[in-house]
Amino acid sequence: MRTAVLALVGVLFAGMGLYALAAPAALARPFGLSVPTAVSRSEIRAVYGGFGVAVASVLFWSAFGAGELRTGAALTVGFALAGMAGGRIVSRLVESGMRFYPIWFYCLVEVMGAALVLGVA
Repeated sequence: MRTAVLALVGVLFAGMGLYALAAPAALARPFGLSVPTAVSRSEIRAVYGGFGVAVASVLFWSAFGAGELRTGAALTVGFALAGMAGGRIVSRLVESGMRFYPIWFYCLVEVMGAALVLGVA
């Protein structure tokens, strides 16, 4: 079960990361962000692309690798996902008018991902 959960969440992060690397403007569009310059596209590639691929790598290592740090790696990713969801909840407390997609959809994905990863860490 542990391996399957960590690998599944890893696949989701890898998908996000690779998508951000390949099409940063498309990734940002649902959030109403404009990335018209090379600098803005670079930022999306770095933060969503590079980070997403790195987190996927940590999850795959935690799922299939050996060593004492596997649990710590899974805990780190689980808490990072919880923090992302927490940021969306704080935003809701200070902002209004947010539709379900994309904000609350991704909040639910992050909460479920955090629960799954922390549950098997």
